[in-house]
Amino acid sequence: MKALTKSTRSANKSEVEKKWVLIDVDGLVVGRAAAEVAKILRGKHKPTFTRHVDCGDNVIIINAAKARFTGNKTTDKIYYKHTGYPGGLKETTPERILEGKNPERVFQKAVERMIPRGPLGRQQMRNLRVFAGAEHPHEALKPEVIDLGSRNRKNKVGA
Repeated sequence: MKALTKSTRSANKSEVEKKWVLIDVDGLVVGRAAAEVAKILRGKHKPTFTRHVDCGDNVIIINAAKARFTGNKTTDKIYYKHTGYPGGLKETTPERILEGKNPERVFQKAVERMIPRGPLGRQQMRNLRVFAGAEHPHEALKPEVIDLGSRNRKNKVGA
């Protein structure tokens, strides 16, 4: 009798089947929703996950400006960036970003910081489209709608 081998098959780039996913983050907590989106972008929700291949799905996020923070994070949390010049450390809060020109950037950066850095992570971030409002130009792709709200609510007591 032949012995069973315990080897897992690695997926190739040509074998990966990508789909389009639509997620509405209206009223969801930014960090919790970003963690789920990062998991979908990396492909960790698929049984064929291979860590060195981009096997995640394309994700469309709508209503990113309506995502919320818990506690006082909208005013107390500070994002830092450096311009590259001496004394060029800049800081801002989520509240200022959400009131500004590109409110979807808060959610985009939250997901970006959960994706590995490097060429593969940059490729996976190209599969993310974030929109501040409910409108998006990708209706023709017929994305599958995923409700993250039910996933986040089931962990709360009494929900």
